[in-house]
Amino acid sequence: MPTITVGLDGSPQSLAAADWAAREAEQRGAALCLLHAREQQSHLVPALAGVPAPGAIDTQHAWAKTLLHDAQSRLADRHPGLDIGTQQAGGRPVAALLAAAEEADLLVLGSRGLGTVAGFLVGSVSLPVVARAARPVVLVRAGERAQDEHLPDASGGTSTATPYRDVLLGLDLDDPGDALIGFAFDAALRRASGLQIIHGWSLPTSYGYGSAMDVGLNEELAEQVRHALSDILRPWRDKFPGVEVHAQAVIGSAGRHLVHASRDAGLVVVGRSERHTSIGGHIGPVAHAVLQHAAAPVAVVPHD
Repeated sequence: MPTITVGLDGSPQSLAAADWAAREAEQRGAALCLLHAREQQSHLVPALAGVPAPGAIDTQHAWAKTLLHDAQSRLADRHPGLDIGTQQAGGRPVAALLAAAEEADLLVLGSRGLGTVAGFLVGSVSLPVVARAARPVVLVRAGERAQDEHLPDASGGTSTATPYRDVLLGLDLDDPGDALIGFAFDAALRRASGLQIIHGWSLPTSYGYGSAMDVGLNEELAEQVRHALSDILRPWRDKFPGVEVHAQAVIGSAGRHLVHASRDAGLVVVGRSERHTSIGGHIGPVAHAVLQHAAAPVAVVPHD
């Protein structure tokens, strides 16, 4: 059975992530694993929300056990029949979460919102996990609710009885990645939602400054980009005929456009090339902008 693992630390964002992960597991017919990763040094002051003041490892272990049990009970009440397990992992949280990602189909983490500004504050744990995880990672803000994934009802209110909001995909034509595109199409299919795709492009620097004023040249290049986008998506449209796709090529970086469009999306999907630098994994500028500012949960999908 496929498994979705969620990192749980008692913070509001991690509890929202657990709720999101439970809904996703139910939708996929997957098992859910609630994972608490903790340092094993007894002298450390726990930095997680709700953790008691400094104490021995036994105290931390007991707190974590209670946290996991309470979350498991709450989710079991909301999702009867869902296979929900719990796990405590020692060692550093980043290493523990990366190890868990190796065994899971999807890893879900909470991410702190920026106060009244819709967005993410990617922390010291989530950022390196996103940059290095072997599996897709979804980041969920505190306050994210099931009804936020759905369109407003006739009165403009929130509801879980309305259709899902579209899945939003940021696509780089120079590095599209089958795993990335497949993840987005599959997510839209399972939600019976539309799929919005945004590709950002700019004039090649070899064309020079003056060419930016050439309307005819710009339109010719734009048409070439649209054709290339259509060619990449054609086999996926054939594979997922039930998914309504709206694709657009926009001038400039896709990050700003994706952040704006995320206000109406149920899920944002971006890619991460599986190349590594001397300091670890790499998150591109588009994915980084989306992680910082998107108004919906963000899935980061590693791909070749």
